[in-house]
Amino acid sequence: MEQFDVVVIGSGPGGYVCAIRCAQLGMKTAVIEKYNTLGGTCLNVGCIPSKSLLDSSHHYHEAVHNFSTHGITIEGSIKVDLNKMISRKDSVVDQTTKGIDYLMSKNKIRVFNGLGSFVDSHTVSINSSEKIKFNNAIVATGSKPISLPFAKIDKKRIISSTEALKLKEIPKKLIVIGGGVIGLELGQVYSRLGSEVSVIEYSDKITPFMDGAVSKELLRIFKKQKIKFYLSHKVTSVISENSSVSVNAEDSNGSNVNFEGDYCLVSVGRKPYTDGLNLSSVGINTNDKGQIEVNDKLQTNIENIYAIGDVIAGPMLAHKAEEEGVLVAEILAKQKPHINYNLIPNVIYTWPEVASVGKTQEQLSSEGIEFKTGQFPMRALGRARASMDIDGFVKILADKKTDEILGVHIIGARAADLIAEAVTAMEFRASAEDVSRMSHSHPTYAEAIKEAALAATENRPLHI
Repeated sequence: MEQFDVVVIGSGPGGYVCAIRCAQLGMKTAVIEKYNTLGGTCLNVGCIPSKSLLDSSHHYHEAVHNFSTHGITIEGSIKVDLNKMISRKDSVVDQTTKGIDYLMSKNKIRVFNGLGSFVDSHTVSINSSEKIKFNNAIVATGSKPISLPFAKIDKKRIISSTEALKLKEIPKKLIVIGGGVIGLELGQVYSRLGSEVSVIEYSDKITPFMDGAVSKELLRIFKKQKIKFYLSHKVTSVISENSSVSVNAEDSNGSNVNFEGDYCLVSVGRKPYTDGLNLSSVGINTNDKGQIEVNDKLQTNIENIYAIGDVIAGPMLAHKAEEEGVLVAEILAKQKPHINYNLIPNVIYTWPEVASVGKTQEQLSSEGIEFKTGQFPMRALGRARASMDIDGFVKILADKKTDEILGVHIIGARAADLIAEAVTAMEFRASAEDVSRMSHSHPTYAEAIKEAALAATENRPLHI
């Protein structure tokens, strides 16, 4: 029976990064992956393919609506070839997963394809046949979409994000249950391509985890893009009938509202995926949400077994899983790494993009922390006007007494990249004044961060 220093179960961003770091630190490492391709949900049916479709649909939207303003004339009609768009997405996924294959080979990591299942605290079986031994194991099996009891996903008309990434046709009417990240991103993809999109959200605002001002601005922008929203609506039934789907909901007054569409995308969140791991065989504890319980070292109640990513508590983000993977590898190497979970950024890859890090205004208020706010609109930037991306703003929250930055919230072009400046500043516990005194290239979107910092420091932005 082959022996390894470390066995990682799951090859998503958390799993494969953990394996690479373990190998870099001199450990004999193996990865067990249930499916035939590495990369997990993120690379195969999540982050990478959804961004591919977001980019393709964005190009189409720009060609139809904005090229003429830029002096670009296209003769004849502009058409969408959905099959080609999906094919390009598949090609991007294929290139990316092959990149992970290369990294496994480069770092001399042994890859086993099959269902990994614990036999005991030092043995795991693969497809109930082959067995391997380990000194330490890391569970990184990720998550899967949550289904509703009255909306069983049939993968035909009632779909999850996985099926939404490979539709054979552009829906005439797409109903989206859930106004979170996945629903908004995929809703925008199909809205750009011509679908009539209706988003049904139980909460009274979209992206409930985001700062209230950001949620409000994003809702305004999406409505301008002709996406329909039904907030404070409770879905009661979803029925698929041949080539259509019917959704019933109750509004805030208890009145019944009916929606008819071609497809219904259920995007109400994800849950830990631990099926088949046989956690009970080694006595690994889980909570009532199905999450594996870990300590601050991400160690389960079994000393030599760890868990990272979506299977444990915290935001289900690829980069959060990566950081945890590195942390566990370095702990096993007797190093002393750390993660500041308050500085894990959140991003929504719609257009405009949304990104945030740190505390929201609502959180600071509820925690009784005195703060000051600086906000600057993107439309005041020369760079934004030049690119016609004038929606959104940067909002900085700073401690009222110390001026330390406590939260940064961005909605606008390239927010996903801009947030890295905020993370860096907050990691070094910068004040708003620190950022306001740093030179920012002109003209750039990043100038909005400097201006928001000026607004938070002495309410003295220069360009509004």
